[in-house]
Amino acid sequence: MIVAPSILSADFSNLLQEVKEVRGYGAKFLHIDVMDGHFVPNITMGPVVYKDLKGKVDIVFDVHLMITDPLKYAKDFAVAGADYITFHYEAVKDVIGAIDAIKKLGVKVGISIKPNTAVEVLNHILPYVDLVLIMSVEPGFGGQTFMSNALDKIAYLAAQKKQYHYHYLIQVDGGINKETAFLCHNAGCEVVVAGTYIFGNNDRQAAIKGLLAL
Repeated sequence: MIVAPSILSADFSNLLQEVKEVRGYGAKFLHIDVMDGHFVPNITMGPVVYKDLKGKVDIVFDVHLMITDPLKYAKDFAVAGADYITFHYEAVKDVIGAIDAIKKLGVKVGISIKPNTAVEVLNHILPYVDLVLIMSVEPGFGGQTFMSNALDKIAYLAAQKKQYHYHYLIQVDGGINKETAFLCHNAGCEVVVAGTYIFGNNDRQAAIKGLLAL
């Protein structure tokens, strides 16, 4: 299992040390939630927040764009050091065109869907992406309860990947703790995003190691 702590729950006054700490405990990805107050009802951060971390800590910068016009800002996030840029299926009309445009920026591309979007809408997209992110809460705020319908979507993606030899990583975000991560792992998930469960934990090392051991 790849663990991706969500920067949204970190202490921004001590961000570099926070990221170094979770990397030292075995987290390989840093999940960066970007919200515009329009596509989702919250506003978070832009590329300036993490660009100074690049080169100071050996971690994969996993940017999740929960914004209405991802292509308008994708280059800025790539230049700031994103390794993956994930956008929402629901946010664009030409999904394949958006995938191609982001790949031309020299980064890997992911696609995400909200909890009420059927996973089958991604069938024609799966050959072209490097990551598929299943939201197990309504995007916008941390600390929500895990929605179990994500498990069927994860299992579907795992079956498609095996059948057609696709290369994407299956990621899940929302309400993740050791118990829900275990369920996701059994369904075929490969990357878990956890914010409060890691950064709000009194024993971050144990929290991460518990997820890594799944």
